[in-house]
Amino acid sequence: MPLTIHLLALFDIAVLATNYALARGGTGNRRTVSENSDHTRAAFSLFFPFASNLTSSTLSIHPPLFTHLTMFKSGISRTLGRSAFARPSSSVLSSVRPTFKNNALQALTARYASTDAANIGKIHQVIGAVVDVKFDTETLPSILNGLVTDNGGQKLVLEVAQHLGERVVRTIAMDGTCRYFSQRLGIKPDLGAELELRRSMLTRLCTTGTEGLVRGAKVTDTGLPIQIPVGPGTLGRIMNVTGDPIDERGPIKGVKMAPIHAEAPEFVEQSTSAEVLVTGIKVVDLLAPYARGGKIGLFGGAGVGKTVFIQELINNIAKAHGGYSVFTGVGERTREGNDLYHEMQETRVIQLDGESKVALVFGQMNEPPGARARVALTGLTIAEYFRDEEGQDVLLFIDNIFRFTQAGSEVSALLGRIPSAVGYQPTLAVDMGGMQERITTTKKGSITSVQAVYVPADDLTDPAPATTFAHLDATTVLSRGISELGIYPAVDPLDSKSRMLDPRIVGEDHYNTATRVQQMLQEYKSLQDIIAILGMDELSEADKLTVERARKMQRFLSQPFTVAQVFTGIEGALVDLKDTIRSFKAIINGDCDDLPEAAFYMVGDIESARAKGEKILAELEKQ
Repeated sequence: MPLTIHLLALFDIAVLATNYALARGGTGNRRTVSENSDHTRAAFSLFFPFASNLTSSTLSIHPPLFTHLTMFKSGISRTLGRSAFARPSSSVLSSVRPTFKNNALQALTARYASTDAANIGKIHQVIGAVVDVKFDTETLPSILNGLVTDNGGQKLVLEVAQHLGERVVRTIAMDGTCRYFSQRLGIKPDLGAELELRRSMLTRLCTTGTEGLVRGAKVTDTGLPIQIPVGPGTLGRIMNVTGDPIDERGPIKGVKMAPIHAEAPEFVEQSTSAEVLVTGIKVVDLLAPYARGGKIGLFGGAGVGKTVFIQELINNIAKAHGGYSVFTGVGERTREGNDLYHEMQETRVIQLDGESKVALVFGQMNEPPGARARVALTGLTIAEYFRDEEGQDVLLFIDNIFRFTQAGSEVSALLGRIPSAVGYQPTLAVDMGGMQERITTTKKGSITSVQAVYVPADDLTDPAPATTFAHLDATTVLSRGISELGIYPAVDPLDSKSRMLDPRIVGEDHYNTATRVQQMLQEYKSLQDIIAILGMDELSEADKLTVERARKMQRFLSQPFTVAQVFTGIEGALVDLKDTIRSFKAIINGDCDDLPEAAFYMVGDIESARAKGEKILAELEKQ
């Protein structure tokens, strides 16, 4: 609401309070405030409860007005004394109330109702997920403002994308049509669906974003971009793109509100130092280390351990850094989101009755393209709060970043934009860059993003993945061939890359160890065809030694995960970077040539491998 409306409200308050305090029985009987303190108390006791209701529900006036009301009340209190707000006598209150209620409040209500009508528009046209809204005045909502309309009794949020002229704005429909019913047995909701609901059972029916909308329906301008809850109250909860909880656990409590659209941190706010984020996962920390505040592309098909890998990262970040994680599901399967939520409960990453370390934001593939195009920003906004307000190192997962681009492409055509290469939106680079630049390290904290990347038709030159690659600092490739060997995490040590693997960043010792490991694994890979055809006996002694050590390295790259402990029965291990480097140097230098290969499988550091190897050798001697 404009500032002029706030000032008018304060003026009305002053007139109401002063008139009823100074005037009683007509204008000819004017008295001083001190002579009418009882009537002053009556005026304020009647008006301020009304003002509180006015700001919160009656007229939907914005919070700044309530702040002004409180400030005005404090000023009167200092001027007249605290007694001005004491309870007046019942006789005076009864004499003031009728006139105040019948005249003043009605006039004030009419005044604000007519003023607030400038923010009301009507649906002019509906084309899929795009809705045109026409307003009666020249005052139009700003670009990216959130609008609200009623769709079958449920809130539907629209976001302003264009001003078309003739007082018409073009908007994109967000998610908001999930309908909840708590019915008794035998009562059927009137939605055309024949549903029998158990007693007190909660059922949700989701429709497409604009289904059920009609021309002429009222639309209200909120005056702000889409606001979502942020803060510790979001941990352990599932939200949609507009910040509404969808986990059937009630409203989110103790949170602040923040807009999903924000500028990237200024250069002076960003940290200029290149720092490695230690994950506790050996293969990542040694061969493809993550940058604190960097962007990592996670490549992997179905069944290679991508979900478990993500859960272990969340668990390790919470343990090693005390940080929080935000998981954002963008355009993926609803079933996968449901499975992830329940698996996180089983592995205690989410504790319904305790402290959780992750917030979940879902905009699945059945939802409108507007929701899928904005849900990544919703998750990013939650992560930004933990970085900027609490100084945390936050891990942000986006699954899948390609769906973010795909949703933007769907909306772009409906907005009338001329498509660019391969049918993508002409604003592809701007949309991607605007989000990716917000993912960075500041002097307060960091957001490290792990983004699953789908490559359509395995074409790396497709504009969507090609635009994404320009922002990535590291790539982690999960290989099906390695997973078939039973080695988990199934990270391919030769295909995974990172710009952080630089001696100026990680140090000479780390760099030399990593390159030597990659060299030995590459030599082993080149010898595999010879081994398959001729056997190990045809290799030279040097090649035999290389193969033996490489096979031990390959198995030592496996690691027991804490989140998989309930399935494997093996206690999880979080390995420090120094221990990882020292352990691989020991294998390279031949210090572990006396240990069998099996000793290196699913262990943490080299001491664990040696203890396991001695146990295996002891059992063999007994046999």
